Amino acid sequence: MKNKFLPLLAWMLLVAFVCNGQVVNKNRSVRSAAVPTFAGKRVALWPEGKIPDFQTHQIAATSEEMKEPGFNASEHTMPHLDWYEAPTEKNGGCMLLISGGGYQGCVDGIWINRVAKKFTELGFVCVSLTYRTPRPQGLPIYQSAWEDGQRAVRLIRSDAQKRGFDPEKIGALGFSAGSHLTVLLATSALTPAYTPVDAFDQIPCHLNWAIPIYTAYALTDGLTGPNTRDGDAIDVKLSDVFKFDEKTCPMALFHGGADVYSPNGSTQIYRQLRRMKIPAEIHLFADRGHGFMGDTNKGEEGTAYDHWFDRIAEFIRQMNFDGRLGEEVDLMARYPNDDMRGDYSKEAVWPDGKTPDAQTNQCQPYIEWHIPKELKTKAIQIIYSGGSYMGNGPDGFEVAPARRYLNEKGMTVVTLKYRTPRPLNGLAKHTTAWQDLQRAIRIVRSEAAAKGLDPDRIGIMGSSAGGHLTLMGATSSRHRSYWPVDDLDKIPCNVQWAVAIYPAYALTDGAENPNGKGGNEDDARLVPEFAFDTATCPVLFIHGDADGWAAMNSVKCWEQLRRMGIQSDLHTLVARPHCFQRKAAPGTGSYTWLGRIWEFMNHKGFNK
Repeated sequence: MKNKFLPLLAWMLLVAFVCNGQVVNKNRSVRSAAVPTFAGKRVALWPEGKIPDFQTHQIAATSEEMKEPGFNASEHTMPHLDWYEAPTEKNGGCMLLISGGGYQGCVDGIWINRVAKKFTELGFVCVSLTYRTPRPQGLPIYQSAWEDGQRAVRLIRSDAQKRGFDPEKIGALGFSAGSHLTVLLATSALTPAYTPVDAFDQIPCHLNWAIPIYTAYALTDGLTGPNTRDGDAIDVKLSDVFKFDEKTCPMALFHGGADVYSPNGSTQIYRQLRRMKIPAEIHLFADRGHGFMGDTNKGEEGTAYDHWFDRIAEFIRQMNFDGRLGEEVDLMARYPNDDMRGDYSKEAVWPDGKTPDAQTNQCQPYIEWHIPKELKTKAIQIIYSGGSYMGNGPDGFEVAPARRYLNEKGMTVVTLKYRTPRPLNGLAKHTTAWQDLQRAIRIVRSEAAAKGLDPDRIGIMGSSAGGHLTLMGATSSRHRSYWPVDDLDKIPCNVQWAVAIYPAYALTDGAENPNGKGGNEDDARLVPEFAFDTATCPVLFIHGDADGWAAMNSVKCWEQLRRMGIQSDLHTLVARPHCFQRKAAPGTGSYTWLGRIWEFMNHKGFNK
């Protein structure tokens, strides 16, 4: 036993001697063979007669139990844990699963069972919490659930040795109100929810990681119900019930962009975690309301929210909570050649002698057409690299794997080489690149029909400085970056979607360099060159959580798009830096990141 576990071991031995856990009700089993069975005994949280803040109107039962014939509420007053059958091969971790239900009931039993099955398959010991509902009278809506939650973590930690997991590898996942409770447990372990009742209460109640799913009640405009001002008003803040103490743990947050319990609750939690440099992920899904679950069996034709559990598994793998993080591999090696490309051609962006703001220090811009051998969609993806607006190229790690991946999917890709290094004569760093992008979009639109493609299904994609350029193209297409040079410039340069990969320079904190304050401060605002005009399109954001060009560049852009009613997707990748596409370990988010592009297109129908 490691030294750090010795005090805990002493507590566990004391607890085992004094009170050895209570068992309530009969042995239970789950009706469906599709979910794991409970491991025989239901464990009471509290000694009889010592439930803190006991109220006679409260019960501890799932909505499924309440529907059973002969259900008697008076027999279900004790909150409890249900342990699932242990996995065949344990990974040393334990998952606590917490139902939602507005603190009025525990209503997610079916999904708790399904999630337990998935975690069990990953090697986790699983246990579910049934806490007291409905809401207590004269107390905060979460109070009795919070008491039950802290007690539950203590009992779980006390059982670690017996059940074969590490007492410092305990995570929790909750839905809605259960997600609010999960965040409470994750951020406020040093704030006692109740007065100790026995020896168990000497055991620490912190979590080691947390997975909040569509958190409710996180903002001051929605402490008891849906957000009255959509979580956007200037005086709306994160609830002060979350203490974010020194025991606050890494999190992976999930939320739908159309949720009445505003996703800004999750973005504000993520922002605070960033301030504290606590590793975290956030996954935001376009158009999804409260209670989204998706279809986890859809495979490659699914959307991002269909695959939300895969993102959990990748978070766990990247943080090595399952003890199975492997060596990183070169991602260019996954897509080494252009074998799926059928036709290739190259052309200049500007007519001879008509390049706007031409400068002798810059390279000549051009586009390349990469048409797949088997065309499966008429959509077109334009891709270009980053490089701090000092250099760029269509054959590096930021472009080549993506173009080859999309060619495999049957999609046409156009790569752009824009002018670099940065222009002189007082021009903004992005001016000539923006001119090249607007012109490239016009060229692609003008030639699409002749190539059997759809001129009204064009997307753009770039990384870093290229991500900033992507946001310029997505938000400012009604603003001319140059005076017309020929009739081609009468063609619109708007696009139908955009993919911004770790965009740089998007905030006033970091307009020219990495974000000095992590983009977290209130005065870090979106840069003025993003017009967010009436032609602004949906955007997919993917960003490394540990990026010096902070993930808040992407988060704050996503929030602005949502304010405008433009539903977009966003994924941050825990512990990943700038240029995360160079290398990644199998089973992590940066290993599978290209799949997020296809999922986004599946959802929005861009690739149909």
